[in-house]
Formats: sequence, C-alpha cells, structure tokens
Amino acid sequence: MISFESDYDNGVQPEILKRFVETNSEKTSGYGFDAFCTSAKEKIKKACGLEQAEIFFLIGGTQTNATVIDGLCAGYEGVIAAQTAHISVHESGAVEASGHKVLNIPSNGSKLQAEEIDHYMKNFLADETYEHMVQPRMVYITMPTELGDIYTRQELADIYEVCRKHHLYLYIDGARLGYGLMSQKCDFDLPYLASHCDVFYIGGTKVGAMFGEAVVFTNMRAPRYFFTHVKRHGALLAKGRMLGIQFDTLFTNNLYFNISKHAINCAEELKEVFARHGIKMGVDSPTNQQFVILTKSQKEHLMKHIAFEIWEPIDDKHLLCRFVTSWATTKEDIEGLDKALAQL
Repeated sequence: MISFESDYDNGVQPEILKRFVETNSEKTSGYGFDAFCTSAKEKIKKACGLEQAEIFFLIGGTQTNATVIDGLCAGYEGVIAAQTAHISVHESGAVEASGHKVLNIPSNGSKLQAEEIDHYMKNFLADETYEHMVQPRMVYITMPTELGDIYTRQELADIYEVCRKHHLYLYIDGARLGYGLMSQKCDFDLPYLASHCDVFYIGGTKVGAMFGEAVVFTNMRAPRYFFTHVKRHGALLAKGRMLGIQFDTLFTNNLYFNISKHAINCAEELKEVFARHGIKMGVDSPTNQQFVILTKSQKEHLMKHIAFEIWEPIDDKHLLCRFVTSWATTKEDIEGLDKALAQL
C-alpha cells in the first residue's frame, strides 16, 4: 500500500538509524546529560544564530505543547490560538488538563494576524471585569499551520511586536518546521524565526526522527525548574541520548533542511499529478500537506490503493482529503498515485 497518510508513517531517516547502530554499545549518562545531546544543542544554537539559546529535548509534540505552556503560564493564565490550532483541536485537551484555557479567536484562514491579537487584547482590557477572567499570557501559532499556510516575515514580525506590546509570550509550534522553512513561499530562515519569538520547537517526529522535539528558548531564559516540568509532564526520556543522537544527526551537513526540501519537491509533483487528472485543490498549500476535493466514489476507489486522510466533509457528495509527503516519499509513490488516479 502506497501511503500519503502522514509524515510520520515511516520509521526513521537512514542516517539516524546508522548512528543508532554505530553508538549502540556506548554507555552514557541518562536524561540528556550526555555528549550527544550537548553536541546537538550546540549545532542547533549555531543553526538558529543564537549562542545564548536554551534547548531541551522532549519526546513528542503534544507533551511539548503542554509542557511549554504549563511552564510559562500561571494557573490563572491562558493561551491565545486560532480556532484551527493543533492545541485547539487535536491534542485531546492536553493544555486544558494542566489548567490553562485555550482562548480561541477568529483567524484569517489558519493564520493569526497581529491586528486580530491586538483587537482581542484591547477588548479584553477594556472590560472592567477582566480581573475575573482567564488572563491571556501567551500567543500560540504553528509554522507551517495545520492547513499548510506559511507566515511571512512581516506577519511574524508584526505578531511578535503586538505580543511584546501586551506582554505576551510568543510560542511557535514547529512540528513541521523544516517543511515550512523549505517551502517556496517562505521568505525567512531559521535565525529570523528564532529572533522573532520567545520560544519555539523544532519538530523531529514529522521530519525524519523516530521521535522527539527540540524546544528552543530564544529571547528569554527558560522557566525555573523547566527540566522538572518536562519530567512532570511525562516528556523526559531516560535514555536521553536517543534524542541527542537524532538531532545531532539532523543538524549535521544540513540534513534536516535537505530532507525537508525533498518533501516539498515531492508535494509540488503531487500538485502536478492532481492537476493532470482534473482533481481540484481544496486548499492552496505550499508545504508538504496537500488538500484536495474528492467525491465519495473517488475516495473509495483511491483508498483501495493509496493511504490518505479524510480531513472533513464538504457536502453530501464531496470530501476534503489530505495527502502528505515526507522525507521518505519516493518517485515510485508518486507514480503509484498517478496510476491510481488514471483509473478513476
């Protein structure tokens, strides 16, 4: 079965697997206090252009979001997010479970805009009873977004300026960060992103790693006892070197960016395949996530040969479906999709 279901349905990028085997017999201290993690952190700092950054390795995206938000927000504080944001929809209430309300505001598609955040905060502060409410403390955005949108450098700068104006942390979920940065529509690089937020994470799980994310505190110190917060949220790996090895490999010889670029190139080929067979795009995404409109009969036929995700129903006859490329997508995968579409 050919799969475009997700960007984490393969095991692990081969170079990482090779490093696992090469270092398997070595003995190291646990919980990230090892030479591999130290080396990985230095390489990430260099890639971000921030020698003072503080970096922590966590095991997964949901744990990362819950841990960072809980670490930076007091119990009476919440986080502003778009209605389509991952923490608003697909994280099983993990943020709310730690006592922090997700404050959804209307967004322009799947992106938040600076003026929307500013408008929300002005209205909030204009309410004489705001001290009785959950206090906004953070803005959460994803790069790229859940629907494959890309923030521009100006949009990112404007959002960060509004956050500083209202004393809000800006936190960027980078689960698919490599794919966003390598998109043809992205007009900034990793150092620019790192200098226009307070904390973000570099996704490994969806970008070649077997598991793991790297949290980067940029223009602020990590909260006191953040390591303890990580453990409290079940996000601390005892064999921390497994995370260090992965990120040390990903940030050697631009591997992280090269494999991300491969996925973007494959996604562009997917667009051409869909266009050739008259399949309409449901979302104009410049990233590795491609959203197309299929009839129910087309969906049933394709699912006999191709794995993909039904995103949401459009009407009684049509569905919005997601096809995702990754570092592991092959030419044969795309050719297989082309042949399956030809049989519709």
